[in-house]
Amino acid sequence: MNELPDFAVSCNEREAIKTHTGVCLWFTGLSGSGKTTLANYLEMELNKKGVHTYLLDGDNIRLGLNADLGFSEIERRENIRRVGEVARLFVDAGIVVLAAFISPYERDRNKVRQIIPEGKFIEVFVDTDISVCEKRDPKGLYMRARKNEIKEFTGISAPYEKPSKPELCLVNNNLSDFETNIQILINLLSERKFIMKEKN
Repeated sequence: MNELPDFAVSCNEREAIKTHTGVCLWFTGLSGSGKTTLANYLEMELNKKGVHTYLLDGDNIRLGLNADLGFSEIERRENIRRVGEVARLFVDAGIVVLAAFISPYERDRNKVRQIIPEGKFIEVFVDTDISVCEKRDPKGLYMRARKNEIKEFTGISAPYEKPSKPELCLVNNNLSDFETNIQILINLLSERKFIMKEKN
């Protein structure tokens, strides 16, 4: 990992004025697994607790920063590399980063793990059955992929490599799973002292 340049205010000093520290939660899973939805609701809950957050996903990253990239394997790898570098800057600012990306290749996720400072990267595998993902598919992407209208679609015509050692694995097949998973995520951040525990 290349070191960031030394500035007058350090990461520790940025974090000292907050009630939390910087960390990157990296949500990975198939399209429709619920990555962004989980990250979105988690961000709302953290915001209520006064935690400074930012959510990164394909919609806001490919709109600007990565608008020049397509979906080939090489371009996907570059997409994830750039996201990792952006996430590192947010973590250095003392922000809780919620990154929701299919990120199908383990080597690319491991590359991001190397980019983020040690101990501040949490890989969250959102393990949802592909049949459930297809039922949730509001844009009809799976249907189009099944008809071969979309090339290199993860889970259909392109591979998804499940994380071998994620910090957290969340089954997210139904609503009860979803509500439980939000609490699991908040508990994890509290237990690892990234955010302060609730006072009784």
